[in-house]
Amino acid sequence: MTRNRILLLTVSAGVIGTILGVVLFNTFPPRHISVLTGCVLRADSDPRKQTAIPNVDIQCDFAMAAVGTESSGLFHLKLRPGVEPGQTVVLRLRHPDFEPLNIYENASGDLYVLRMTPLPRAAPPAPEGPEVAVGNVRIRYAEMSTATLDVGSAVKSFEVVNTGNVPCDHASLCSPDGKWKAAQGGTSLDAGEGNQFRGARLTCVAGPCPFTRVDADNFSGGGRTIGAKVRDWSDTTSFLLEAEVVHTMAGDVIQVSYPVKFGRAMDFTLPARAEGPSIEAEVSGSDIVYPLGPTLAVPWATCMLTVDKDRTRLYHCDLKPGYHFQ
Repeated sequence: MTRNRILLLTVSAGVIGTILGVVLFNTFPPRHISVLTGCVLRADSDPRKQTAIPNVDIQCDFAMAAVGTESSGLFHLKLRPGVEPGQTVVLRLRHPDFEPLNIYENASGDLYVLRMTPLPRAAPPAPEGPEVAVGNVRIRYAEMSTATLDVGSAVKSFEVVNTGNVPCDHASLCSPDGKWKAAQGGTSLDAGEGNQFRGARLTCVAGPCPFTRVDADNFSGGGRTIGAKVRDWSDTTSFLLEAEVVHTMAGDVIQVSYPVKFGRAMDFTLPARAEGPSIEAEVSGSDIVYPLGPTLAVPWATCMLTVDKDRTRLYHCDLKPGYHFQ
């Protein structure tokens, strides 16, 4: 055998070894699972009402330590060494406002979207008379500014519809790590001639928010037109794009925005710099102002506050029995 033939056989053997190594790497999964990643949501048939549950205590016999969910519902549960893929683990979720949840899962690199059911509450007494109408609801707050004057506000909601834990398999849109099939959604707003958007904010209000990413940020810088595109690689999520419409003028600014209503609930957000927020509404034909103090006391609604990492405040209010939105 000539020297050239020997060299060719050696190179061919090296190529075959490389291909075999790639096949074996892709065929056999990792030997151990070190962390479970997921989020916890309120159980509801309407995806827009599957809001995040913060401060859920999550325990597991195979975990290094118990963890609590973040404001977005996100959790990272670190496991002790030796947990193999497919091994059954029991996650125990506890929160004072929700039914205890023990869920059996197979340890894997999947994204875990867990849903907890609110504790049943005693039925409130039926109203003695007809329901009270609540209409023309708006949110008023102050901002320290001497450059612009508010001339209105704009808000638009949109959903990114997707199904979680579907392998990407060379789909046109995937999760950032290329593992899961993703979907994209978005929206845009126009402030009108001579106006500009300011304080624009994009907020995920329902669904597995930790498993989304802003693909196109056309709102942070403001301007006459703003928009956003969001990628979702888990279950369906709901977003709000909100901003104040301003005109160039001097003076302090009082901002007025409007909530988005879903059935008997409403959601709205305030920027971090908002001061003295209040809800204004027509109740039984009278225009009344309800300051939003620390207790969030509103006689016709029960409100909750969640603060994001960027200090944007998300308010969720449910109507009390005896009231309805007009």
